[in-house]
Amino acid sequence: MTTCVLAESQVPAAEPRPTAQELWQRYHRKGDALCENALIEKYLPLVRSALGRLAMTLPEHVDQDDLNSAGLIGLLQALRNYDPACGNSFETYARLRVRGAMLDELRRMDWVPRTIHEKARKIQEAIAQVEQRLGRVPTDAEVAKALNLSTEEYSDLLAEVRPATFICLDAVCNVEGSDAGSLCDVVADPAADGPVEQASRNELQRIILDRLKELPSMQRKVLALYYGEDLHLREIAELLGLTESRICQIHSQAILSIRSYMQRLESGQGAMKGKQS
Repeated sequence: MTTCVLAESQVPAAEPRPTAQELWQRYHRKGDALCENALIEKYLPLVRSALGRLAMTLPEHVDQDDLNSAGLIGLLQALRNYDPACGNSFETYARLRVRGAMLDELRRMDWVPRTIHEKARKIQEAIAQVEQRLGRVPTDAEVAKALNLSTEEYSDLLAEVRPATFICLDAVCNVEGSDAGSLCDVVADPAADGPVEQASRNELQRIILDRLKELPSMQRKVLALYYGEDLHLREIAELLGLTESRICQIHSQAILSIRSYMQRLESGQGAMKGKQS
């Protein structure tokens, strides 16, 4: 009995796993590979979450392994480039970089057929024309009529162009003719932004928020839950008591409406209300 007790007492206690804060401190102090790997493992759920959200809007032929690899690269780049002094949490910064890396991979793959983009543009043009005539955001039925389609045919068309709409909110981050970029490219960086860039971004945010206020209540709810609360389309459908396909249609309609509005502003036509008041 005494021998057993002595043997057990000699077994070293397992070291507690380091906390995220401890890992970050070691990483910034030493930058060793072990800490980097531990941090990558800790934040892997960010990659899985981003991939899960995108996968719901992608056709079957898109290789999700490629997107996962792109997301891992985005996570690694976020880890190496993150500056705690910027004031944003790493989770927020990394989520944008991971999603941006996946979207870049999708653009490189060019998986959306040109015909889908053309159909999406036709919907945007119809939305803009009807809105200019009515002075408000048009309903689905009004847009369908402008396209000489039944409401059922218009719903099918929205479902068809859905792949061309899910990246729109990232695409509208272009500022006054600058090159295309995702949301990660405009994360606040006090060391880099001057007053002109800051004013431009604030104006862009104001314009988008004004447009969101004009959208129907259901469209605002879907966008808020999808982009703000990070819910999947299936979860939003369950929450609102609608089918997932209907939520997809509402999402597509809202995105196309925002895109149409932004393009009209960029073309110099100005906001609808400003011209009528």
